[in-house]
Amino acid sequence: MAKPLLKIQRYFRRKPVRFFSLILLYLTAGSLVFLHSGFVGDSGPGARGGRDSAVALEMGSRTSLSDNRGLGIMRRVFKETHRSGRRYGPPWMKKTGQDTERKGEDYTRNWNRALKGRNAKDMDDGRAKYIGCYIDDTQKRALRGVSFFDYKKMTVFRCQDNCAERGYMYAGLEFGAECYCGHKIQAPNCSESECSMECKGEKSNLCGGANRLSIYRLELSQESARRYGSAIFKGCFHRPDNVTLALPFSAVILNMSVDKCVDMCTEREKSLAVLAGDRCHCGFPTSLFSLHEQEDEKMCLHHCHGEEFESCGNNEYFVVYQTQVPDNRCMDRHFLPTHAKQLVALASFPGAGNTWARHLIELATGFYTGSYYFDGSLYNKGFKGERDHWRSGRTICIKTHESGKKEIEAFDSGIVMIRNPYKALMAEFNRKYGGHIGFASQAHWRGKEWPEFVKNYAPWWASHTLDWLRYGKNVQVVHFEELKRDLFSRLKGMVQFLGLKVSEDRLLCVEGQKDGNFKRSGLRKLEYDPYTLEMRAIINELIRTVDAALKKRKMSGVPGEYMPR
Repeated sequence: MAKPLLKIQRYFRRKPVRFFSLILLYLTAGSLVFLHSGFVGDSGPGARGGRDSAVALEMGSRTSLSDNRGLGIMRRVFKETHRSGRRYGPPWMKKTGQDTERKGEDYTRNWNRALKGRNAKDMDDGRAKYIGCYIDDTQKRALRGVSFFDYKKMTVFRCQDNCAERGYMYAGLEFGAECYCGHKIQAPNCSESECSMECKGEKSNLCGGANRLSIYRLELSQESARRYGSAIFKGCFHRPDNVTLALPFSAVILNMSVDKCVDMCTEREKSLAVLAGDRCHCGFPTSLFSLHEQEDEKMCLHHCHGEEFESCGNNEYFVVYQTQVPDNRCMDRHFLPTHAKQLVALASFPGAGNTWARHLIELATGFYTGSYYFDGSLYNKGFKGERDHWRSGRTICIKTHESGKKEIEAFDSGIVMIRNPYKALMAEFNRKYGGHIGFASQAHWRGKEWPEFVKNYAPWWASHTLDWLRYGKNVQVVHFEELKRDLFSRLKGMVQFLGLKVSEDRLLCVEGQKDGNFKRSGLRKLEYDPYTLEMRAIINELIRTVDAALKKRKMSGVPGEYMPR
């Protein structure tokens, strides 16, 4: 026996490569045996059988695209979480090793109750008012704006929201599944009995008929943009004192129409197209023509020669549209020429409009903003200060969601953004599960994620503001809603707080570019109220607490729309 072993030893001494190859084969074989035993163990009595696996695969194949996108985004978020060294969140949100799930409570009950028995024709909830049934000719549409179809899930709300988001005055539904938008109804009405087809997505409502439109007049919110093709309707304005200086280019157009004036000003690379009867003016908003004093639209009701359903204004009252030409007067941005001696925070609860405020500040000042964190998607969208360390001193202010004494005292001053918690919580939930301009899936809203999110994040909304009021050295409070309503003066105050000289022309330019790249579309807004009565009771008490704290500091309280009714 010793002789064969000796021969093998001498052989491998002469051929060491073969020796290592044999060891590698041995290890590989052992790994395969181990994996095989693992699969056998999974298919035992305690595991799910092949039948369950088949059902799971079938269910997976039916998952909606939005759910798949949401899962993909979540995978990326989890990967980035492991990479990132800095995280923000409420201080009490620690892993406890067990899920806090409420048993026996049905969170879908309120949603279902809200959707039951609703008839769009009987409703006038401030969003839309039913006008009537109208004839629709395929050759000459009654509503001539954008349109879209959904032969499975069309609802009255979805059509109204789609048209309102684009700034149209009217929304019409046809054939149970077709949605049309427009500024004018360009067809006669007909008997209500001819609009008798049920909506494909909700059997309780009617969505027109064959070549018949159920039309609603939309009550647009103050910030909604009314569109005409690619142009945005800005309103009716009185003639400026010096038209030549205010609007340097003009021409008379035969058979004037909105399209012709917008096209001419777009070719001239001007952001404003101004209609004054048969004359078209082009220019930019300036202190001579700021678009801040809007007139009643009735003053501009002078029909265009080229299109009877359009208004072209007159010699005293001008109709103004914003073209797709960008106003480049506020687009240049760079780092501070010298390092800042003080660190200014732009602090907010997540979902309160911090990214939007950064966009406005960068355009208004011409300087990049920084961040306590690093977000690659924001950097790629043009926030170049995102990569700088927050203490670099090269940025005009630093985004942060941090709260707590130590974190707040690291800054010399701060602008604190506050938003209605009902809106902020939903915005952050959408960002968390859908990205900066995406949406959380229906599975997330209706699952345990939403109630658990509200339970943990609602108290943080209040504690964040209370901490900054308590520990902040020099704080300016800005309410998101007031910034939207009065952008010019509120943003002017923020620029002055940052210690910079205000350029009015630059602020007027910002008003035309205010949305940026992070405005969510309205097409997937929830059709129900996701807040339960218990959630509302908790949030309303938090609102009262923050309101009292602001007034104690001699500041104005929260806006009226925050307060419980």
